[in-house]
Amino acid sequence: MPQPLNLAAVRSFENLEFLARQLVEGFITGLHQSPYHGFSVEFSEHRLYNPGESTRHLDWKVFARTDKLFVKRYEEETNLRCHLLLDVSPSMYYPAPGYDKLRFSVLCAAALTTLLQKQRDAVGLVTFANEVELQTPVRSTSTHRHTLLLTLQQLLERAPAPGRAGTNVAGVIHTIAQQIPKRSLVVLFSDMLGRAPAEQTETLAALQHLRHQHHEVLLFHVMDRTTEADFNFQDRPYLFEDLETGQKVKLQPSQVREQYQATMRQYEHELALRCGQYKIDFVPVDIREPFDKVLYAYLVKRGKVRG
Repeated sequence: MPQPLNLAAVRSFENLEFLARQLVEGFITGLHQSPYHGFSVEFSEHRLYNPGESTRHLDWKVFARTDKLFVKRYEEETNLRCHLLLDVSPSMYYPAPGYDKLRFSVLCAAALTTLLQKQRDAVGLVTFANEVELQTPVRSTSTHRHTLLLTLQQLLERAPAPGRAGTNVAGVIHTIAQQIPKRSLVVLFSDMLGRAPAEQTETLAALQHLRHQHHEVLLFHVMDRTTEADFNFQDRPYLFEDLETGQKVKLQPSQVREQYQATMRQYEHELALRCGQYKIDFVPVDIREPFDKVLYAYLVKRGKVRG
């Protein structure tokens, strides 16, 4: 399957709306050209007419071409309400400006926003660190999509906030769970790092809160796997800094690599296991990989890709 643009190939693009459209179109083209038979993706601005409905909104031009009755979809007629939750805490700016987890997440969120609008689904955006920074309405109009993409564009251009804001994923998720009035899909982009064990338990409890409210949950665990999971650093002294707390430690990677890798494997295994118990889709993603894994996971969740 052809791969969409990867992160390294999009640094020079300044227009996020154009880039998101290119990513989505490239991904859809790749799906249609897939060697796996029977896969398809539906992006229609019409739906089949059901006998007995009013004929007021029938599209007669389509009927003339296809001899089939279709009803025009209007922007308020949506299939899904989706809330995109984006972690913008200090650790999301790792590993380097322009090549960080936040940029990857922003580009993925922009592509998903474009994909949702193509399907006339409603989407809203929440950005957060230790509290909710921004929460938009959930709408399906093209004007709203344009506004969301401008907001995401601004995230690409801003520097990390001064001070140590920390992260409160659990508190934010509980807040959102109480505010969502209708059954929705909640998509979370976060590195889920830098939390004490008690905080990790609270985060999982918050995700369970969403499920208890009958919302679908898709968690993208965003990491730079080379360094954050494999601890692949050159064998020389480093000064490591916790971006959430500011704590620093000087050490040689080879001295702790084996223990670090074992701890990370255990952490990820526990996170995936608990998400599975709560019927939360847990998708580990590497910022060095193409975006198609994120888009494909979303379509599978929505049942838009089928055999």
